[in-house]
Amino acid sequence: MTHFLRIEAVTTRIALWLAILFLVLATALALYQVTTRFVFGHPSTWSEVITRSAMIWSVFLGAAPAFRQGAMISVEIVQSVLPRRLGQALYQLSMALTLTFFGILFWQGWAMTGRVARQKLAALEISIAWVYAALPVGSAFILLAVAGCMIRAFRADEDPLGAPT
Repeated sequence: MTHFLRIEAVTTRIALWLAILFLVLATALALYQVTTRFVFGHPSTWSEVITRSAMIWSVFLGAAPAFRQGAMISVEIVQSVLPRRLGQALYQLSMALTLTFFGILFWQGWAMTGRVARQKLAALEISIAWVYAALPVGSAFILLAVAGCMIRAFRADEDPLGAPT
């Protein structure tokens, strides 16, 4: 378990840095798009497509660190009023449902990426599959992060002092 948690920490850190990189790229290209459109009067034909694609990648990659840090919408209010064991069971159930959802999203995203491989992005000669690949790639990072959350919560529940392991 400890080995898995180390791997999960590294992969989640990678997802975070990639999400930041895509967000910076999207911001720079959006600024470029606005400048070419309103300052020079000749809008860029390609930057809007890449900006939108970078935002999609940023969201899917950024979800893994958000899960790891507990920044996603949670059932904390309900969990806090329940007895400790029941609250822990509710947390594990919600994480199991999250695993199920992102497992399905991974599978369907993988299939969709394959189906659209021959289509090209508007204004570019790049396969739209590169954008759709954000679904299975992001889902894989999320699956690792959520599994790590479940393990850490289980370990904290086993430790009577609640010390991090």
